[in-house]
Amino acid sequence: MNLTPTIGLEIHVELKTKTKMFCGCLNDPDEKHPNINICPICTGHPGTLPVINKEAVEKVLKVGLALNGKLAEQSHFDRKNYFYPDLPKGYQISQYKCPLVNGGYLEILNFNEKTEVKKSQFPISNFQTNPNDQNSKSKTIRIRRVHLEEDTGRLIHEGEESLIDFNRAGVPLMELVTEPDITSGKDARNFCEEFQLVLRYLGVSDADMEKGQMRCEVNISLNMGTKVEIKNLNSFRAVEKAIDYEISRQAEILEKGGRIEQETRGWDDNKGKTFSQRKKEEAHDYRYFPEPDLPPLEIPSLKSQISNLPELPWQKRERFKKEFNLKDEQIEILIRDKQLSDFFEETISELKTETKSTSIIDLAFNYLSSDLIGLMNAKYLEWEELRITPHAFGELIGMIDRKEISSRAAKNILKLMFETGKEPDVIIKEENLEQTSDEKIIEEVVKKIIEVNPKAVEDYKKGKREAIQYLIGQAMKETKGKANPEILKNIFEQNIR
Repeated sequence: MNLTPTIGLEIHVELKTKTKMFCGCLNDPDEKHPNINICPICTGHPGTLPVINKEAVEKVLKVGLALNGKLAEQSHFDRKNYFYPDLPKGYQISQYKCPLVNGGYLEILNFNEKTEVKKSQFPISNFQTNPNDQNSKSKTIRIRRVHLEEDTGRLIHEGEESLIDFNRAGVPLMELVTEPDITSGKDARNFCEEFQLVLRYLGVSDADMEKGQMRCEVNISLNMGTKVEIKNLNSFRAVEKAIDYEISRQAEILEKGGRIEQETRGWDDNKGKTFSQRKKEEAHDYRYFPEPDLPPLEIPSLKSQISNLPELPWQKRERFKKEFNLKDEQIEILIRDKQLSDFFEETISELKTETKSTSIIDLAFNYLSSDLIGLMNAKYLEWEELRITPHAFGELIGMIDRKEISSRAAKNILKLMFETGKEPDVIIKEENLEQTSDEKIIEEVVKKIIEVNPKAVEDYKKGKREAIQYLIGQAMKETKGKANPEILKNIFEQNIR
């Protein structure tokens, strides 16, 4: 009988708020100096009293609405008791019995059929498959709960010493727990990526995994058997690879007649393997009880302030498909970067109404996703630092579409726009880059190129059609991209017999 993986995710997200969860200290993830944004409350001094951050609560409720979850009518915080050096109070203020959000779901793209590992002797009678159409391009992952807690400090290990930075202690931390609907590493990665988009579109978190703003843990079993947890997965790739490795590891143990131990494992990215860390704690080990220093939360009074959500990723996908008739792959490139999609949309709005054809939209997409992004990546430039406005970029695209400039000249103009921030028409005048269609001028250039490239001319005469593209390229270089490419091609064909 086959082995079927059953996987659930626990995702912690640092919320983007002005202050911490229970005190007035700044919530600044970019602070480089240790122990700057701290106070007696977030460092656990005796006798201090926490105060709930309303902004953090509202942001979790926004996430709940976006994920179609049920918002609690009333909620409260609990104490989660355990000892660790980065937890100064000896307990974490969290939520256990009454989370802010129950239920909900998130659809992920690129549905993969559930992974099956062969040669199992174990029954799968308790396994319930997701009721989605197996041929669908999407899969629905159910959400169990979303709750709010405070983050811990950060341990820094230097040689034989361990230091603690409490800047992160008390930062609002949202935790999302999925139902065990995930059946492969790819599905888990897709869920994490889509959830990150939701967080960014809502503006509740930057969810940067490299900065620890989004941290994933995986619970995995085969045939609903003993569950193993994998912690400290700090990239989408690590989530996918760790799950795939763990499926193989557990399957090999079961095939040999062994037993899976309930434990917490880590992920070694260099070795591509999970490794044992400790036996898994159960919930009762934390001795949860209601936080006596905080009042219950009355949710209805907050709902009216979070009812209007911004456009979400799946809504933008549908709209872009309808308005711009882009391919799915093009839409996904835009959706994955909200600032990129905003820039694209503003560019299209700058184009004249009568020119908004599929061809010019594709032209704008190609120059944006390839040429402009290439320039930005080469300089490690953020969108906030870009000197080109959507208006100026739209003007450039319009000039290319109207054949006022050649594609070669357009690339040069774009580079100068990137470097100077000037409008394209200003650069064209300054650099004398207006496209010419004067056949007499072009013919003179053609005759010169033919004369100095006899081999390419001979190759073309022998039937090598690509040779003329080389000749055209040389002519464009000679004219600094000013010659009309179509006229150039026609005159070359007329002059090579």
